[in-house]
Amino acid sequence: MRLAGEATDLLQRYRWPGNVRELEHAVERAVLLSDDDVIQPEDLPPEIAVPSFDDTNLAPMTLEEVEKHHILRRLEECGGNRSEAARQLGISRNTLARKLKSYGLAPDDGQDGSQ
Repeated sequence: MRLAGEATDLLQRYRWPGNVRELEHAVERAVLLSDDDVIQPEDLPPEIAVPSFDDTNLAPMTLEEVEKHHILRRLEECGGNRSEAARQLGISRNTLARKLKSYGLAPDDGQDGSQ
């Protein structure tokens, strides 16, 4: 396994509030989720793949990046429950599924993305 350049950048920029176990778990998760021998940003946990909001990285974010970050945070807070995340976001499950698909974070299986 190897890291794509963008994945390496994300890992280096992350503040790592936990200990080395957090890094270990993030890499283990990425290895399991990777479709091939290259770990991509979408294989990383959402808190690493999407920069957190702070004064140092909010300004360069596009509107799409801010939206993606907000959606992924809400999904994480809901324990991955897409129906609840969509309800809290004020959007339909279909809209949430389309957005996740557009971010490359959901399989294209023709389902509406509900759990």
